[in-house]
Amino acid sequence: MDEVIEVLRREFEAEEGSFLLRLRGDLEWDRTAFSRLERAMRTACERSQGSEKLDRWLAEGFYEIATWVPVWTSHPNFPRPTPAAYYEACIERISDLAGWFFRGWHNYAEGYQWSDV
Repeated sequence: MDEVIEVLRREFEAEEGSFLLRLRGDLEWDRTAFSRLERAMRTACERSQGSEKLDRWLAEGFYEIATWVPVWTSHPNFPRPTPAAYYEACIERISDLAGWFFRGWHNYAEGYQWSDV
């Protein structure tokens, strides 16, 4: 199975070591796990751009990340990563990727270079 799809499947199912499991179970924003998830989501967006159909499990995973993570981590007592600009950039990236995945195009000019967060 394609490595990106395997990463997304493990992340979206909140398997051991995944960003979602660490976030939900340990109340910890695991930067390494987030980077792995973000890169896989970005690659999935690139590969699905222009597609007419999306796999339901991928759509559900993108939706969960885009809606649940910002709400869960917005609680005043949630230990957000520092600096605050990093956390804010991550939340914005999640929103950008979900929009790109569901619409089939992103909000940036053609040739935009996505940097790692």
